[in-house]
Amino acid sequence: MPELPEVETTCNGIRPHIIGKTVTDVIIRQNQLRWPITDNLRELLLGQSIESVNRRAKYCLLKTNYTETVIIHLGMSGSLRITDTDNPAEKHDHVDFVFNDKTVLRFNDTRRFGAILATSEPIEQHKLIHSLGPEPLSDQFTGNHLHRLSKDKKATVKSFIMDGHNVVGVGNIYASESLFMAGILPTRAAGKISLKRYQKLAACIKNVLHQAINQGGTTLRDFVNEQGKPGYFQQSLAVYGRKDEECIQCSSPIKQLKIAQRASYFCSICQK
Repeated sequence: MPELPEVETTCNGIRPHIIGKTVTDVIIRQNQLRWPITDNLRELLLGQSIESVNRRAKYCLLKTNYTETVIIHLGMSGSLRITDTDNPAEKHDHVDFVFNDKTVLRFNDTRRFGAILATSEPIEQHKLIHSLGPEPLSDQFTGNHLHRLSKDKKATVKSFIMDGHNVVGVGNIYASESLFMAGILPTRAAGKISLKRYQKLAACIKNVLHQAINQGGTTLRDFVNEQGKPGYFQQSLAVYGRKDEECIQCSSPIKQLKIAQRASYFCSICQK
C-alpha cells in the first residue's frame, strides 16, 4: 500500500509535468472506486489550470487556479502516471486528466480502493483532512508532541504512531523501521515511554521517511512512480519483511508478530 514516501514521490514526480497546464478533458472509465468519483468532476475542472501539487498525509492535492482542489488517494494499489494522448489506456486505467499540450495524468488502480474527489471548500476543512495530526517531516512534529499525547495510553507504541490523529503518514513499514532505529519494542505501551525516548523516536521517524523519499519509496508489490518505475527503499529495510533473517546490528533472528492485525517486525535484542 502506498504510504507517505510513495505519495510524496508521486507528487514530486507529477508536479513539473502538470503545473500551469490547463485541463481540456477528464475521462472517467470507472466511477466506482473506494468512494464514487465526484459526479461533475469533468465540468468542474474543464478550462482550469493546475496551480499547485501538494501532499497532506497520504492524499495528493491538485489545486486549480480557481477554487477546486482534487483530492487523490492511491488506496492499496493505485498509481498516477504521466503519459500522453497517443498512449492508449489499459485495463485498470480508470481516469485520465488531459491537458492542453496532450499531457495525460493517468490514474491506475487494480484493486479500486483509491479515491478521486473534488472540493471547493478550504482543504483543511474537508472531512478527510480536518482531524489529521501533524506532518512527520514538519517542525510541529516532535518528541514532546508524542510524549504529551501518549500520557496514560495503553495502546502499543506502534499503533500509537500509526494513528493519523497523532501523526500522519507513518504506515506499517515505516513504523517498524523507525522503532528499530530508535531501539524501542513495538509492543511497549505508548504511555510507558519516556520523553527522551520519544525525542529519539521522532528523529528516527523523520530520518527513515527522508531516506525512503530519497530512494523513491518502497515497492513490495504494486507501487510505481509517475514513470511506472518502482521505488528502491525496500533494499534498505532493516527489519520489515525479514522474519528469521539476521539482525543487521546483532545477528539475532528478526521476529514477527501481529499488532492490531498488521505484521510487525523487530529485534528482541536491539529493541527494548
